[in-house]
Amino acid sequence: MSDGEQVRVGVLSLHNSKETKAILNAVEDLGHEPFWLRSENTAIDVADSNVTIDPDVDIIANRLLLSNTEEPAELLGLATTFNRIRPMLNEPDAVLTSIHKFATATTLADWNIRVPDAFLALSNDRLNQDRDKFGDVGVYKTAIGTHGGGTWKVDLTDPVNPKVGNRQAFLQELIDRDDEAHRDLRVYIVGDEIIGAMYRYAPEGDWRTNVALGGSVEDATDSMPEEAAETALYAADVLGLDYAGVDLIEGYDGWYVLEVNPTAGFKGLYKATGTSPAPYIAKLAIEQADGEVDDERVEGLSATLDDSTPSCMPRVEPPTLADTPLIGYIEEVHVIGTSGSKQIMAKSDTGATRSSIDTKLAAEIGAGPIKSMTRVKSGSVKRGRSRPVIDLVIGIGGNQHTVTASVEDRSHMDYPLLLGRDILEHYRVDVRKRADGDHRGGKSNKEEYLEE
Repeated sequence: MSDGEQVRVGVLSLHNSKETKAILNAVEDLGHEPFWLRSENTAIDVADSNVTIDPDVDIIANRLLLSNTEEPAELLGLATTFNRIRPMLNEPDAVLTSIHKFATATTLADWNIRVPDAFLALSNDRLNQDRDKFGDVGVYKTAIGTHGGGTWKVDLTDPVNPKVGNRQAFLQELIDRDDEAHRDLRVYIVGDEIIGAMYRYAPEGDWRTNVALGGSVEDATDSMPEEAAETALYAADVLGLDYAGVDLIEGYDGWYVLEVNPTAGFKGLYKATGTSPAPYIAKLAIEQADGEVDDERVEGLSATLDDSTPSCMPRVEPPTLADTPLIGYIEEVHVIGTSGSKQIMAKSDTGATRSSIDTKLAAEIGAGPIKSMTRVKSGSVKRGRSRPVIDLVIGIGGNQHTVTASVEDRSHMDYPLLLGRDILEHYRVDVRKRADGDHRGGKSNKEEYLEE
């Protein structure tokens, strides 16, 4: 590539996120040409043994979110296809290992990087046979999860399942320093450089520190221990990631790597440090395609998280009704917890902000733990009532949703689960459709409470 020639940088991202937009805007601001590779504008053609991609790009930054899809293998195959045609940042093999939390742990441990003790078994009996090795309380995780979903602190005097829905789960040692506030450390790395770091503190009533769950942040870029910085750089290098958020926690005997996230968000880091990783990712892509950038310009751009709509945003057609799945007023669903699951009838309520589960049912399946309290009200309860809120996995047809549901005594109602807008936003609701037939039970006139 000759001096001054523009690099065509594609960002492979099928979703709308601040991070994707910020990277695309940074590419353009650095004087090169961005392309948003998504369903509306992207195609690959194999003709006479020649492979072409449209739009044509020189290099691709992989921003596919594999952790919140039911079929991550589909997207991994898509990324692999692109990677056969063009160079890619965060290649599929590296992403596969990093999104699977147990594969991450085994890989890092094999390279002598300290990780919490963990145990995965494929059968219920085998998993519970060894659960006491973690004491009375441990961490229970789905191997693939996102934004803190699929992670629970559990009482290990009770049995757990080797799967949550269709996702493999495992047990992990709880690393905690009782004499300090619960926090972890997120280190954001691009190439072989630490762009920024932050301490993340758990919100009140929770133990998880994810910013998406309400955790608070504090700049740690210059204050973090050298051991933590070196461990984070080493972990990203071992996994072969070009950019990543490395999560660490401090035990009494040193720093442990909890997870390595190939699509870590920028919002919390920018809030804590005032630095956006987007221009550094754009710089890495441009330079790997033999392009040139102005380092001072990169540093200047990093002081702003520009997540405005990129000029290269393809035209998005609004979804048609035919593309949206249909759900009934009464629907058969699958509720999943850490110790079991059940098929039940649920009622759809478009007036409810949040889904709600019966206390007894939540206990039966091991839903939880309690994350916080929420306040609800109805016309007859002026001051409202407080209810606990928990993580809940709900399966409807072939789809699975992780939501924060409220817990209440629904024994006086017909249905132990109420589907609120957190679920129903993904569906059309046909009030004439009832999975229980034309049932008109005597309890159905009982009032439902709505979230404030």
